[in-house]
Amino acid sequence: MKLTRPVRRASLVVHVAASASWLGLTLGLLALGTAATTTGSAATVEASVRAMKLFADWLLLPLAALTLLSGLVLSLGTAWGLARHRWVYTKFWLTLATATATVLALRPGVNAAVTAVAAGETLPDAGDVLFGPVVSLSAYLFMTVVSILKPWGLTRRGRRLRGAGTAGGPTGAGRLRRTA
Repeated sequence: MKLTRPVRRASLVVHVAASASWLGLTLGLLALGTAATTTGSAATVEASVRAMKLFADWLLLPLAALTLLSGLVLSLGTAWGLARHRWVYTKFWLTLATATATVLALRPGVNAAVTAVAAGETLPDAGDVLFGPVVSLSAYLFMTVVSILKPWGLTRRGRRLRGAGTAGGPTGAGRLRRTA
């Protein structure tokens, strides 16, 4: 399947916007988590963890899903392919891992913090509100660098497809142009 130029461009815009939003939201969660763990004010702690819960419940998963879906559309509909280049493959698996970690670790940690703070207790564990955003932000920054530099070359499948002359490419000559 090859995307037409308008569809490819629209998919790319959606992918970059969703990815940048996910990165920015994670930076915001880190700021809120830092505020919650470093302040002496119970009101600030409560406001911070409640805001984190709101963002985690309503924005993180839709942005993660949109990033993953638009990335799949781009990889399967262009010459880059999902399993042809190591950088695309790495980004796919890291996106899937960070989305899964959001569901299994970050959201439950934030929910536990909100429950404790709402009951008048102190923040149970700073890691509940800091660890997820730190790990996610590191992964997103890494994926951003990988997207720009496109390191590591072809996978074994990509080399096999290129050797068979079926890799296609932006130039139509069976090869991908280097962008950097």
